[in-house]
Amino acid sequence: MFKKLSFAIILLFSTNIMAQEKLDKLVLSGPMASVSHPLFYMIESGALKDVAKKVKFRLWKSPDELRAFTLRGGADFIAVPTNVGANLYNKGVDIKLLNVSVWGILGILTRDKTKKLLKDFVGCEIAMPFRADMPDIIFEEIVKAQGLEPKKDFKLRYLNSPIDAMQMLILRRVDHALLAEPATSIALRKTGSYPLKLVAPDLYRSNMLEQEWGKTFKVETKIPEAGMAVVGDILKNEEVIERFQQEYTKALNWYKTHPKEAGELAVKYVKMLDADGVADSIQFVQLDDVKAKDAKKDLEFFFNVLKKNNPKTIGGKLPDENFYY
Repeated sequence: MFKKLSFAIILLFSTNIMAQEKLDKLVLSGPMASVSHPLFYMIESGALKDVAKKVKFRLWKSPDELRAFTLRGGADFIAVPTNVGANLYNKGVDIKLLNVSVWGILGILTRDKTKKLLKDFVGCEIAMPFRADMPDIIFEEIVKAQGLEPKKDFKLRYLNSPIDAMQMLILRRVDHALLAEPATSIALRKTGSYPLKLVAPDLYRSNMLEQEWGKTFKVETKIPEAGMAVVGDILKNEEVIERFQQEYTKALNWYKTHPKEAGELAVKYVKMLDADGVADSIQFVQLDDVKAKDAKKDLEFFFNVLKKNNPKTIGGKLPDENFYY
């Protein structure tokens, strides 16, 4: 009896300590793009309720806003373009890359079904979100490697976000736009062009940029474009980081296998999205949760390409081992 009572007291005491050690709040952050969508399921399912009393999502709308969040402590776990993560790390920010989950998300949406490859768009105006950030830098690296000049051979019309580029396309103010999913699929939905309507659709998918990357650089048709990073004080909390990684993997698997529900959930957190468009987009995005250390070879190849032509995009040099969690 005494042993049972002692065990009960110890268990109660341990439970109280664990409860007291919970974080008051955990902030997850990301853009409207696919890399963020598993975070919504993590929050809705209470996946991290054992480590934090409250878990919330903060949307960043531009790379500049992303940088501000990391510098000012606006998030604990944040979805980042991989080159931005490397850039921040090289500038002394407390950030480590946890994983790469997005390996293919970019393509040109066009009104001309004959245009399939980037060289087919020479001389054309292309709406381009995020000047000097993804997708602009990937576009530039591919066309440079193909012997073209981005600013001379193309008329690039820079806009603040993929949504802005998508709207320009829908309103017929441009005929071509380089978009990231789910903006591509949402545009196709809004114009009735999905997947192909019987009478000529308004918009067509061209070749995905990742396919051209693979052919141009003679590597696999994938690019380590985006993943999750951990920022600031949470870097000291290995238990929380481990729990986050476990739950993000589960959430990404759920997202890939439940497109309808994932679309509905995405709209709840990002009102500007379209549920059907998000559901459509999932089949077109290369999603694979790879730990940062395991993706290091692919990341360094990507970073070396960027470093050769524009070192500023990664902060002037390849990040060292400590960048890869």
